[in-house]
Amino acid sequence: MQIISKINLASALFLFVAALQTNTLHSQSNSVKMKNPLLQKSTLQYQAPHFNLIKDEHFKPAFRYGLSAHDKEIMAIANNSAKATFQNTVLALETSGVDLKRATGVFYNLTGSNTNPTLQALQAEYAPIFSAHSDKMYLNSKLYKRFKSIDLNTLKGEDKRLTEYYLQEFELAGANLSDSDKEKMKKINEELASLGTLFGTKLLIARKNGVVLFDNVKDLDGLSANEIAAAKANAAEAGYEGKYLIGLLNTTQQPVLPSLTNRATREKIFKSSWTRSEKNDEGDTRDVLEKMAKLRLQKANLMGKKNFAEWKLQDQMAQTPERAMNLLAKIAGPAVAKAKGEAKEIQDLIDAQKGGFKLEPWDWNFYSEQVRKAKYDLDQNEVKPYFELTTVLEKGVFFAAQKMYGITFKQRTDLPVYHPDVVAYEVFDNDGKSMAIYYLDFYTRDNKNGGAWMSNFVDQSHYLKQKPVIVNVYNFAKPANDNPSLISFDDVTTMFHEFGHTLHGLFANQNYTSLSGTAVPRDFVEFPSQINEHAALDPEVLKNYAIHYKTKEVIPQALIEKIKKAETFNKGYDVTELLAAATLDMSWHTVENEADFKPTLVFENEVLKKYGLLVNEVPTRYHSPYFAHIWSGGYSASYYAYTWSKTLDYNVYDWMKANGGLTRENSERFRKYILSVGNSVDLNKAFKEFIGHDMEIEPYLENAGLSDK
Repeated sequence: MQIISKINLASALFLFVAALQTNTLHSQSNSVKMKNPLLQKSTLQYQAPHFNLIKDEHFKPAFRYGLSAHDKEIMAIANNSAKATFQNTVLALETSGVDLKRATGVFYNLTGSNTNPTLQALQAEYAPIFSAHSDKMYLNSKLYKRFKSIDLNTLKGEDKRLTEYYLQEFELAGANLSDSDKEKMKKINEELASLGTLFGTKLLIARKNGVVLFDNVKDLDGLSANEIAAAKANAAEAGYEGKYLIGLLNTTQQPVLPSLTNRATREKIFKSSWTRSEKNDEGDTRDVLEKMAKLRLQKANLMGKKNFAEWKLQDQMAQTPERAMNLLAKIAGPAVAKAKGEAKEIQDLIDAQKGGFKLEPWDWNFYSEQVRKAKYDLDQNEVKPYFELTTVLEKGVFFAAQKMYGITFKQRTDLPVYHPDVVAYEVFDNDGKSMAIYYLDFYTRDNKNGGAWMSNFVDQSHYLKQKPVIVNVYNFAKPANDNPSLISFDDVTTMFHEFGHTLHGLFANQNYTSLSGTAVPRDFVEFPSQINEHAALDPEVLKNYAIHYKTKEVIPQALIEKIKKAETFNKGYDVTELLAAATLDMSWHTVENEADFKPTLVFENEVLKKYGLLVNEVPTRYHSPYFAHIWSGGYSASYYAYTWSKTLDYNVYDWMKANGGLTRENSERFRKYILSVGNSVDLNKAFKEFIGHDMEIEPYLENAGLSDK
């Protein structure tokens, strides 16, 4: 009895201390949660982030808390002794991890658009941790078995679709693998996550180091006074007072090249762009991407697939790499033929001017502008003054959205933003009801990723009573000294394109975030944005926003006609550089034996030669060492998606033209069948229901001016 009494006393003491520690930890946990704006549901409209309260030091504790809380939720679902149902399993998982999603949503938007060394270090630290966390969920046998045990025949609508979605996610992640192979998969995923982050960091360094400095302003002859002032201001900001700095965008060709008259200057900028990430320095990405390509093959092999693309495309519209490559190949021949014809026209012009040199990539855009002017009497410098950025946005992009869908916008200066350049708007539906908050971040910075994109801070969900909070990010040159921000017509098209993604997010009409808005296959997601590009040249829209920034005169009809006639100008070049990049991506990801990988530059050269896309004057849109889309941007084995989506776009655009154009009626039909369905339906079927037939290639060839007809 005495021994028992002592044991009971010790047990009681242990339980008391344990309870005290638990309460202390719980109290500390609550304290962390209460003090951290990332762990609180935002009190701003539609849960827009409290950027004025969020600081770098909030992310790490938010990640720790969010990961721990989500782990507990996942284990509770997996270990639930009750029979698996949609509510206690599928819906429970769908609505779990709220704090983690909120924190990572803000974090990854900032690391893309406004990063710093602290955020970069956190990104590198947590990439493998987040990967392991995802694996812990999708490779959980108990959890997977619960999903498998649910009878799909008892479900309908989005409930059934969501269950099917998660089952596919589990299986794509490797839920059917053996325990030993699951461990291998986890290690591969962690390493890939770390390497992807490292690639992005190195690329940012390369882009920053790749800027080109000029001492003499005459080297920049051809640029406008505003562009030269901006180059001088950028140099001063970077610590090079009295010099002129030209920064790099993520693409191979750079926006200043069409204007620069000095050939040596053009060559210097082009070569700096092309070689930015292959200089054997801290910005060299080749070793990283080669490791990633091999690891992705290993991952696919673990899943029983011949190559990474075969694994990756299972849930896409194309479904197989063969179908994707077949589309690229059908367009490549006509595109290269047209590009070679364009090259001859340019070479003839150079020869006529007694240039005495062979056309090189850094010459193309400069001389093609002269050809454009000669053929269509269209000078881009004559066009630019009609495209002032804010006017294009509000009287062009917004006006088109109102014309097509009835939605309106109101600027919101009361909402906090993450950078002074960012502006915010509230969006109202055609019935006048508020529907979203929309941010825009226009100007390039050396701490911003290249390119342009759309993403959500808050995803739409009827079940969660959430409305979308969306951001569009761009990399336009910021004007100096309060000069107007004048952009090219290509930039105008980019604005309409990215807003097309925003429309996809605005019109989301789903119960569940996993199926909502732009959460669709890669080869479908670009389709809505490409359709919206056509609004830029709609006569009513164009005359509303193309207003000369000085004279305030509307663009003359004669100039509009020139722009339209020149619409297929240079298409051989444009399509070829895009197809070269897509083919390069697919080739990296269809290798079936590690021994077939070669050093980056050799591999790229051989691939482009094999597919007839090694055209000296037409470099690939993205050179492998800075092809961020496929190494750190989620487009691995998926860059073909732009061409697939463009084919969908041209099919629908032809249908719209045959039925009255971008009318309200046609646009509302597009909203109903395409923009509002998210991933809640079979998208191949949705496309066919809208247009009446499957996707055809002829509309692409005809609209791009590549057809023999």
